[in-house]
Amino acid sequence: MSNTQSAAAPATSVVATQPGPLTTTHGKTSIADTVVSKIAGLAAREVSGVHALGGSASRAVGALRERIPGATVNHAQGVSVEVGEKQAAVDIDIVAEYGVSIADLATGIRRNVIAAIERMTGLEVVEVDITVHDVYIGDDEPDQPADGRRARVE
Repeated sequence: MSNTQSAAAPATSVVATQPGPLTTTHGKTSIADTVVSKIAGLAAREVSGVHALGGSASRAVGALRERIPGATVNHAQGVSVEVGEKQAAVDIDIVAEYGVSIADLATGIRRNVIAAIERMTGLEVVEVDITVHDVYIGDDEPDQPADGRRARVE
């Protein structure tokens, strides 16, 4: 290119937003991260072989929280999400039951979480990353129910 020639301005194009399940001609629906986290947490807990969600620190905080009278269960414990306008990515921390195939468990969790989020929100789930923090052996905590909450000892 010679000094007398000017660089061509980059071509710009206007792409019309296509209406979808969350953006229509009548308005836009936004879904909060907490909603997607709660859906993912509930869907992951439904899978047989998941003992609890969260790493040891978040489970300890959850156990303390449940001892407070009137406190609610945190269904999003162990789940973090990134939610965009059309897509979501999910990270789930779990404790698996001893004897369960972790590969099969992860596949089942992914399938259930993706189906629940896509069905309920219309968002496309682009990834579900799963971290297995521990394996639950029934002798570890005999007074703890299978849903991961600690039983009250009086």
